[in-house]
Amino acid sequence: MPVMFAKETKMPAPTSPTLFGRLHRLIGRPALVASLVAAGLAAFAPAASAQTAVRFTLDWRFEGPAALFLMAQEKGYFKAEGLDVTIDTGNGSREAIPRVASGTYDVGFGDVNSLIRFRDENPSVDLKAVMMVYDKPPFSIVGRKSRGVTADVKSLEGKKFGAPAADAAFAQWPIFKTVNKLDDSKMRLENVGFPVREPMLASGEVDAVFGFANSSFINLKSRGVPVDDIVVMLMADYGVELYGNVIMVSPKFMAEKPEAVRGLLRAITKSVKETVANPDLGAQLVIKRNDVAKVEVELERLKMTLEQNVMTPWVKANGFGGIDKARWERAVEQIGLTFTFKDKAKAADAFVDTFLPASAERVF
Repeated sequence: MPVMFAKETKMPAPTSPTLFGRLHRLIGRPALVASLVAAGLAAFAPAASAQTAVRFTLDWRFEGPAALFLMAQEKGYFKAEGLDVTIDTGNGSREAIPRVASGTYDVGFGDVNSLIRFRDENPSVDLKAVMMVYDKPPFSIVGRKSRGVTADVKSLEGKKFGAPAADAAFAQWPIFKTVNKLDDSKMRLENVGFPVREPMLASGEVDAVFGFANSSFINLKSRGVPVDDIVVMLMADYGVELYGNVIMVSPKFMAEKPEAVRGLLRAITKSVKETVANPDLGAQLVIKRNDVAKVEVELERLKMTLEQNVMTPWVKANGFGGIDKARWERAVEQIGLTFTFKDKAKAADAFVDTFLPASAERVF
C-alpha cells in the first residue's frame, strides 16, 4: 500500500513585528539569528561591569579646590573603581550637610564642625564623615590695613564686618571671640550675601569680612586691592583647633554600598596626590567647568589651599585623610564653648576611618 503523506499546511506569515515573526523571516540566516539570541541573553544577564552611580556635591563653585575631585574624573580614577560620579556645585560648606543627610546626594564635601552640630540637633540621622580633607580649616577674618585692621585681634574692636549668615567661617566666630576674649558689642556685624562680600570690602563699605582665606584673599586681590593692604587672620593661627572640610556619606549609601565608599576614597586619595603633583592641570580642569574663571586666579587659589589646608605638617607626617584623636576631642570641646550639646558623645561620633585606604597608600 503506498505511503500517504499529509498535505503540507502553510502557516500564514505574522502580520505584526513580533519576535516570532522576525525569526520566521530569518530562517536560513543562522549567523544573524545566533547574534540576536546572544544579544537577547545578554540583556537579561546581570551587568557585572555596570558602574555604581554616585551623586557628589561640592561645598562651592568650580574653583581651585574643586580640582581635588575633578582630577579623579580626568584621570579615570573613579571609573577604575566602578563608579560613575556626577559632581555638582554647592552653596556653602554648611549647605552640603542637609543635601547629603536628605539623600539628595550620596556624598558631599562640607564643614565637619557644622556636621557635629547637625548630628546633635538631628539625632535620628546618623550622617558621618569618612575622610578629612582640610586638616587645617580655611576659616578666616580678612580685613584691610587701610581700614585699621592688623594682625592683632584687638584691632577688630569697633570695626564693621561683612558676615554672611550661611558662611562656615562666620559660624566659628563665637569660638574665635571666646578664645581671644573679644567683646563683639563693640563691633557691627552685617549680614551680607556671598556675591557682595569681597566687593563691599574692596569698596570700603566694611572693614573686614568672614570667609575662607582661599576665597576672600584671592577675590580681593583679583579686584585690584593691593596685597600689602590685605590682612588674613586664619582662625587656626589664633587658638581655634577645629578641623575643616570632610567627605561625608549618606547613611543609606554607606549601609548599602560600603565597597563603593571604599573605592571612592581610594580614587580621591589618588586624585589629591595627582593634584599636589600637577596643580597646573588641576586649574585647567576647573576652567573647563567655569568659563568665567581665570586660570591664573584658580591656580593661585588651588596652591594656597594645598599649602594651608591640605598638605599640613601633620598630614605630611601621618598621611592624608585621617584625624588626630586628641585634637578632635579638643575641637569638640571648643564647639561646646558656644553650643549646648544634648548628647555630646553621640554628636562627636561623627568621623569613621574604616573606609579609608591603608595608611601606606595615604602617605605623600
